[in-house]
Amino acid sequence: MSVRVRMAPSPTGLLHIGGVRTFLFNWLFARGRGGECLLRIENTDTSREVSEAVEQIERSLRWLGIDWDGETTFQLDRMERAQGEARRLVDEGTAYEDEGAIRIRMPDEGVTGWDDAIKGWIEFPSAELEDLVLVRSDGRPTYNFASPLEDWLDGITHVIRGDDHVSNTPKQLHVLRALGAEPPVYAHVPSVFGADGRKLSKRHGAVSVDEFRTAGYMPEALMNFLALLGWAPDGETTIMSRDDLIERFTLERVGSSSATFDYAKLDWMNGVYLRELPANEYADRLLAYLRGVEIDWPEDRVRAAALFVQEKIARLGEFSSFAGFLFHDVEPDRALLDARVLGAAHSALSETTPWSAVAIEVALKRLCDELGEKPRTVYLPIRVAVTGSRVSPGLYESLELLGQEMSLQRLRAAAGETS
Repeated sequence: MSVRVRMAPSPTGLLHIGGVRTFLFNWLFARGRGGECLLRIENTDTSREVSEAVEQIERSLRWLGIDWDGETTFQLDRMERAQGEARRLVDEGTAYEDEGAIRIRMPDEGVTGWDDAIKGWIEFPSAELEDLVLVRSDGRPTYNFASPLEDWLDGITHVIRGDDHVSNTPKQLHVLRALGAEPPVYAHVPSVFGADGRKLSKRHGAVSVDEFRTAGYMPEALMNFLALLGWAPDGETTIMSRDDLIERFTLERVGSSSATFDYAKLDWMNGVYLRELPANEYADRLLAYLRGVEIDWPEDRVRAAALFVQEKIARLGEFSSFAGFLFHDVEPDRALLDARVLGAAHSALSETTPWSAVAIEVALKRLCDELGEKPRTVYLPIRVAVTGSRVSPGLYESLELLGQEMSLQRLRAAAGETS
């Protein structure tokens, strides 16, 4: 096996989107080289473990299209092995007991350094490294012992992780050397920040994959977007398929400076992916999304509306506000209504036949001529009365989908509200 990587999230809460990006880098690196990608849960700090977190981690990765090799493993499954190795280091004199715990001896002189595959040469004065606890007094291994130990046992060749782990690396290098293991290649990827220059958090909006899914993002688009957070194939290419990403990803093209999570760019990219879907597949995805968020609107009307919203919305989550008027009552803004226009529209549309977008367009354009007004003056109050919003699918299509009876009913009601 030429390449073997691992992603090792901690089950202390929902998988953060920055952590997903790091896993994606691992996965792309391994898959592009015929290697393996392992999923390991770093549960050495059991007091912080969240029971639902592991299931959420796996569900999030699968939805995004990221798989892993073998079963999900847990660090504490190897607790006895960790205890045995720590005891071996005590016997060899590289570690010692301290109030029931076991510590490793760190060097007092020189520097501890490594050639990071992304950041280049990094070194720490060895004198700054305190003797690290390997095994706590209750027998549980610490993260900085269990993690490199498992990297060694699992044959990990490359450790690709967030740059918040840089300070852990010199400690783990000494652990591996004491164990007699060859260190893997370390590659610390840049952090992901919000537009305000701070690390992503709830203040920036959605931070877990579940939230992006609920908002109506496509997994393919989110994968594409995340791959470009800190990596670029050539500085120009933006839209890339899963296979393209796998083929072109290299650590050499990962930058060392932080990446900015730009929601506007993600929305744009998601819109591109949605518009490129065949009409039937778009409707299928829209229906699946609505069912997933427990919206049970009639399938035939959703499919009909899908034809007119595909070019208009950037996220499937926008469908409810954009086309919800087709499925529930609306409350138009009275300040935007015009009784004269609405009354005339009601009369014109009452006689429109057949009830089709083409015939409706002819009727409304004739109405504009009769009223001596421009379309934007006439159409706005009609749109607001019928859809409850200034923004909707095309007005002619909206009226056709809503149906003649309901359209006329809403025009009458809105005209009455202005009197």
